[in-house]
Amino acid sequence: MRGVIWLVLLFVVAVVAATTLGRNDGLVSIYFGAWRTDLSLNLFVILVLLSCIVLLAAARSISGLVSLPRRAHAWRQLRHERAAHAALREALAEYFAARYSRAHRAAQRALALQDETDALGGDGEFRVLGHLLAAASLHRMQDRPRRDEVMQQLEALAGKGAANRPTDEGARLLAAEWAIDDRDAARAIELLGELPAGVARRTQALRLRLLAQRLTQQPLSALQTARLLAKHQAFSPTAATSLLRTLAGEALASARDADALRRVWQQLDAADRRDATVAARAAARAASFGAHEEARAWLRPFWERIAELESDEREWVALGLSEATTGIGSDWLPRLEGALQALPNDPAIAAATGAAMMDRQLWGKARRPLEQAATAGSLRADARRRAWRRLAQLALQEGDAARAQQCDQAAAGID
Repeated sequence: MRGVIWLVLLFVVAVVAATTLGRNDGLVSIYFGAWRTDLSLNLFVILVLLSCIVLLAAARSISGLVSLPRRAHAWRQLRHERAAHAALREALAEYFAARYSRAHRAAQRALALQDETDALGGDGEFRVLGHLLAAASLHRMQDRPRRDEVMQQLEALAGKGAANRPTDEGARLLAAEWAIDDRDAARAIELLGELPAGVARRTQALRLRLLAQRLTQQPLSALQTARLLAKHQAFSPTAATSLLRTLAGEALASARDADALRRVWQQLDAADRRDATVAARAAARAASFGAHEEARAWLRPFWERIAELESDEREWVALGLSEATTGIGSDWLPRLEGALQALPNDPAIAAATGAAMMDRQLWGKARRPLEQAATAGSLRADARRRAWRRLAQLALQEGDAARAQQCDQAAAGID
């Protein structure tokens, strides 16, 4: 098809030429001194056209020759630019492949090529990414002095405005993560505090803040951060519940007296105070400070619905109450007996009931639930140990020294 079109165009040109130049009536005379030259008009037109073509070709050749150094420089710059981008990609690939020494060398080569390339001279993002890859590789190689030197260069770039916002935020997050790896939680918190409010609420920033707060033993602050992470669905529901309970337990364990424990309890979120496990830990801690009445008050709402709790929550509440039975009132006895009748095979409830009966000096009623708790293999070791010791005390009250010795030996034999 293309050949047919060219053939038709050739015929058209031939017809136009024959029509225009067919008659050769014109004459062009050229005088130069004593010389005269006569040319036909057609030949003169052809010569003029050829002259123009030759002059145009000569002008383009001269222009190309003059611009040859500039084009050679641009070609070299393009090669350097491509090589710089290839080196940066190589550094990234080597870093992900865990070849950190190669990644560092590739990042340094990319930065060196950038210094030689005019087109990349003002590309601050390229330079920041190269420094970040170099610093990350050095961090993986545990070369902290050189890593810190690279990070100082990054801070200088940020001060000059060479880094854009995303790369600057990424550099600060990485610096905070590395500070946590170095166990420098104070530095990590300082870096996270310099982030804008929107960045500080991102999941990664909250994760780093949580780790730093746990390193600095700030359980209440860590608990608030963990609750934000749970709201952002950073953990699975099971993991979030476990983490919140652990942090609440750490906050309660940080109290050194009953007054401090009350302040911590009031600072806990309402959702934490409604958690049976957290309340049981708080009650056990209060009992260790002698605040038995307050411990029982914290556990009372959960004991009222003890049968509705999960098995692990029920165990926590019952064992927490077993440690807070000193001075227990007679109003608790119906609740304890009702729970024991509703759940006769639960050793934790048996331990709490036996401890309460023993505190009320109801020796006959205390023995059976205590024996049930002491011999239950599913009960925690510390709870079984306390049950055996209470049985030893009960035996001494009854004047059975041999039985008391056996109970003490059984308690000592529990790992």
